Amino acid sequence: MSEATLDLGLVGNGSFAALLDKRGRVVWGCLPAFDGDPTFCALLSPKREGGDYAIELEDFAESEQHYLPNTAVLRTILRDGRGNAVEITDFAPRWHRHGRFYRPVMLVRRVRPLLGHPRIRIRLRPLADYGASQPETTWGSNHIRYLVPGFTLRLTSDVPVRLLRDELPFALDSELHLVLGPDETLTQSVSAFARSAEELTIAYWRNWVRYLSIPLEWQEAVIRSAITLKLCQYEDTGAIVAAMTTSIPEAPHTPRNWDYRYCWLRDAAFVVRALNRLGATRTMEDYLRYVFNIATSDGVLQPLYGIGFETQLAEEEVDSLAGYRGMGPVRRGNLAWVQKQHDVYGSVVLASAQLFFDRRLENPGDLSTFQRLEPLGERALALHDQPDAGLWEFRGRAHVHTYSSVMCWAACDRLAKIAVQLGLDERAKYWRGHADDIHERIVAHAYDAERGHFVESLDGHRLDASLLLLADIGFVKPDDPRFVATVEAIGEQLKRGDALFRYIAPDDFGDPETSFTICTFWYIDALAAIGRKDEARRMFERLLSRRNHLGLLSEDLAFDDGEAWGNFPQTYSHVGLIIAAMRLSRPWQDAA
Repeated sequence: MSEATLDLGLVGNGSFAALLDKRGRVVWGCLPAFDGDPTFCALLSPKREGGDYAIELEDFAESEQHYLPNTAVLRTILRDGRGNAVEITDFAPRWHRHGRFYRPVMLVRRVRPLLGHPRIRIRLRPLADYGASQPETTWGSNHIRYLVPGFTLRLTSDVPVRLLRDELPFALDSELHLVLGPDETLTQSVSAFARSAEELTIAYWRNWVRYLSIPLEWQEAVIRSAITLKLCQYEDTGAIVAAMTTSIPEAPHTPRNWDYRYCWLRDAAFVVRALNRLGATRTMEDYLRYVFNIATSDGVLQPLYGIGFETQLAEEEVDSLAGYRGMGPVRRGNLAWVQKQHDVYGSVVLASAQLFFDRRLENPGDLSTFQRLEPLGERALALHDQPDAGLWEFRGRAHVHTYSSVMCWAACDRLAKIAVQLGLDERAKYWRGHADDIHERIVAHAYDAERGHFVESLDGHRLDASLLLLADIGFVKPDDPRFVATVEAIGEQLKRGDALFRYIAPDDFGDPETSFTICTFWYIDALAAIGRKDEARRMFERLLSRRNHLGLLSEDLAFDDGEAWGNFPQTYSHVGLIIAAMRLSRPWQDAA
């Protein structure tokens, strides 16, 4: 992997996910789930050898890599300097079987000679305890077992075990298969299983994509983003992680370095709303199942939870990993779970609203669902004018943030609309009255008449990029002069070249250094909403060109050279891409 970029591909299936570099080397993968022990941790520079899974070509010269169209199946071609080439196909199995999804914690690899007489070496070197130790191994006639604590890995292959165990180079003269997964015996030959699994997995993804309501333009980018978001949902519980990684810093040598392998209710709600716009509503239903499992009767919500409903996510530094390109510390856990972030209540209600209006759903929202949401509205009502850490999770200061207050308004506003839909006149009147009161209070204190635009906190004076969402949420109309002026002011103050800061005021860790990718997409969307669509399209095209070679985005981009920083792949960023593309695309009628 190039040490200077996040040129990584993601494969997964809703139970397992792995990141592979340009040479097809697995450099990140946690077991037994997204938030588990990174058995493959080479991405974060373990202090002992290993933490990867490579298929190495002798005298390697170059590689090329792509996804099979409309799938999560990754193909890598390695070439040497003598005309030999090898093709590696990687995927995590996923298909319908016995009335449910078959999605084991498993990576299947198919290797075949493409040109000439290549020589390869296979190196499978899992680590345990965040890179601190090597697991014990045992082996049989066609498999090797790695005794990772809490999950025994089994590699079953038609490669001779001696070649795998001792990492011996050999001539690749036929197609070979490697199945890495649970310690279970395959019921058919490894080659038959791998071939069948690949066909079924490709068919699953292409069928899923087929039913997306995609825009006319930028279809490849939208499809790749949609698949990526789908892969970030842990389907055992419905939780959606913010990213697959921990501790990739937001900028070089910065302490802004966090563990994102958890479910932020806000981020997950953005994912749900983006996939809903594409017609992929199952993610919403699974996510709301997750939310209702963590919601308490009093409606109190934390900003984030573990993917297994964990409420406490103690944050600690891991000494056994040196960090991305040696830039530590590496963190496990995230202290943001103790923060007050009042926008979460509106986030959940907004993510739920389509349940009550979409006639396609087998289990639409009903009175019981509405009654489970009402305590969240009561919390929003109580907290709309109280200080919090805000969506940017300030650790050292609290204000009454405009975005948080607006999301509290949104909770009451949507509950009023849902009540109307359900014919609950008294509840509709109750929630509409409170929504109107909150709206009036926010406008009185979050609009700075002297500056002529909205500000990031009530009675404050600064700007932040979350104000770009006021029209999308429905708090103001896009042509409201106050919103137009806010968009223009943000462009003047937060934009640098073709990207945006989320804010420019110093925070707990100094001055921000990189652009927060979703903020640039928010700006593009807002530009289109206020009528500057041609400018928005040009900016969108330039931002698309900064995706990596597989169409994936991290959290942040450097202003100077466009290098990717922050955890990867970032759901927020792919949400922004989808929303902006849906706004900007020419209509399908133009195709005719």
